[in-house]
Amino acid sequence: MAGEITETGELYSPYVGLVYMFNLIVGTGALTMPKAFATAGWLVSLVLLVFLGFMSFVTTTFVVEAMGAANAQLRWKRMETRQEEEDDDSSSASDSDVLAQDTYERAEKRPILSVQRRGSNLFEITDRVEMGQMASMFFNKVGVNLFYFCIIIYLYGDLAIYAAAVPFSLMQVTCSALGNDSCGVESDSKYNDTDPCWGPLRRVDAYRIYLAVFTLLLGPFTFFDVQKTKYLQILTSLMRWIAFAIMIALALVRIARRREEHPPLADLSGVRNLLGVCVYSFMCQHSLPSLLTPVSSKRHLTRLVFLDYVLILAFYGLLSFTAIFCFRGDSLLDMYTLNFARCDVVGLAAVRFFLGLFPVFTISTNFPIIAVTLRNNWKTLFHREGGAYPWLVDRVVFPTITLLPPVLVAFCTHDLESLVGITGAYAGTGIQYVIPAFLVYLCRKDTQLAFGYGTVNKHRSPFRHTFWVGFVLLWAFSCFFFVTANIVLSETKL
Repeated sequence: MAGEITETGELYSPYVGLVYMFNLIVGTGALTMPKAFATAGWLVSLVLLVFLGFMSFVTTTFVVEAMGAANAQLRWKRMETRQEEEDDDSSSASDSDVLAQDTYERAEKRPILSVQRRGSNLFEITDRVEMGQMASMFFNKVGVNLFYFCIIIYLYGDLAIYAAAVPFSLMQVTCSALGNDSCGVESDSKYNDTDPCWGPLRRVDAYRIYLAVFTLLLGPFTFFDVQKTKYLQILTSLMRWIAFAIMIALALVRIARRREEHPPLADLSGVRNLLGVCVYSFMCQHSLPSLLTPVSSKRHLTRLVFLDYVLILAFYGLLSFTAIFCFRGDSLLDMYTLNFARCDVVGLAAVRFFLGLFPVFTISTNFPIIAVTLRNNWKTLFHREGGAYPWLVDRVVFPTITLLPPVLVAFCTHDLESLVGITGAYAGTGIQYVIPAFLVYLCRKDTQLAFGYGTVNKHRSPFRHTFWVGFVLLWAFSCFFFVTANIVLSETKL
């Protein structure tokens, strides 16, 4: 994500790519979705979920098209360089002036048919060109800086959510287990931060103690290089699907026993958070180059992505609907797993603790990786060509400005639904809608300029009309406006 052309890595089949993409998208956002559904009403939630899933699919195809265009430009430049080297060896000195012309001018002067004959292979996605590098290829300097600013804000939001989710889960489970309520959160219990936890310690004190321990244990990884291992991915994915399967099964059993609830049809006051949560829950655009480039056969890439979105929509719908018909709306917690830390829902203590502490295991493994990614983006943003950072700046300043802001935000609030909603509605909207729309618009212009108007990108989006670019940007602006107006109005009422 730091914006370089990186190694593609070991290739895998399209179906393995489908699983990887599914695992990438379905993450922390899914755990906050049930409460957002209950707050906004099931009909409004369903309509918005389907629409936002469709919009995310549109912009995913935009990014794939930009990946094809970026690969074509890189491949064409290599061909030009190779041709120049060959001509330098065989031609006279008088021909060297012609070989020094700009790549775009050469492409325009060459017959379009010669480009089109190579067109099927020219746009093949073989180089893993990260979004930062694509921004450098197609955006001007201001656009590149805005791109990195948006990525950095999103990653800060990510880290703040992670930093709050782990201590919050630990507080909920341990305060209940060690306090008066040995079975967890009861259905009618509504705890305040000032309620006692252990002896004289309040719940908020326990939360901040856990936050301090979390920071001391995982914060130092920000100062070093961390890479996610294959076995860690397998372990966290396995735990995630075991937890999701258990929650859905328990909710279905509870509903089958006629203990279902009757959630509201629509409540527009909850749309603001639902909007941000849904945008956050479909976030994958920034990781598509790393995810899709190693796919061995990209012939039906668009169909594969579409199938993934259908499966994700079905899963989100199943998880959220079983939740809102199983639990009363005001009893659903920000982190859905914590609703199962109750004796009347789960009889086995081991299962209660596994679900209650599930976010602790999975999120803790992701926090160092996101932190290192954010640190590297800061370095890339301020990088000067040919320059090197002093040791103090490289090893102390950048890691510190990466770690401190999200920890301070988590110290001030553990309202996960709001954190996810705001991160998704602002930075998430920029990454998911604005950046892909400008990327595809500008890459189409560059492709026409470089290869001629008759050249067809084999990975072009099905939404190729300029109308779709304008529609995505209009929707992004509407999201910004709606969420901001809603926040201002809410604060005014308070």
